[in-house]
Amino acid sequence: MPRTRYRIWEKDQPHFLTSTIVGWLPIFTRQETFDIILSSWRFLQSTQRMTLYGYVIMENHVHWIASSPNLPKEVGDFKSYTARQIIDLLEMQRVTVFLDHLRRLKLKHKTDREFQLWQEGSKPKQITSREMMLQKLEYTHNNPVERGYVDEAIHWRHSSARNYAGLPGLLDVVMDW
Repeated sequence: MPRTRYRIWEKDQPHFLTSTIVGWLPIFTRQETFDIILSSWRFLQSTQRMTLYGYVIMENHVHWIASSPNLPKEVGDFKSYTARQIIDLLEMQRVTVFLDHLRRLKLKHKTDREFQLWQEGSKPKQITSREMMLQKLEYTHNNPVERGYVDEAIHWRHSSARNYAGLPGLLDVVMDW
């Protein structure tokens, strides 16, 4: 029996994805960790391996809308690369509280590593219409507002809300879908 009911069926279609840190630990509180996520997405975009339509980076999860000829592989590569970079950063900075949690929360079948950063899966949901794309973008961009971190979505730096408002963002996104 599969571990999840979520699957990517039409790999080249945009999908709404959620990637969550194990135990909902607040890993994204320092600029260095945000930069790891952003640089990974930039790389996937610049090598034309992925198209990014929208995103938000919260303290313990990311929502993103992306497409790719092989989206499951690119999501896996993204999570693998960012996990390694963030764990290396935490080790270098001796953030033992987080490292102890990442070690303790690692699933038992993951015997090839000492730590686990991301929860398994990304709960992909295929975007099937313009209305659905708008709804997922609104949900994504309003996440920091709903959490009470900002009054307006464009005030959250680590989101594509600024791009969609015609302002410069931290990362380019494709807005003509």
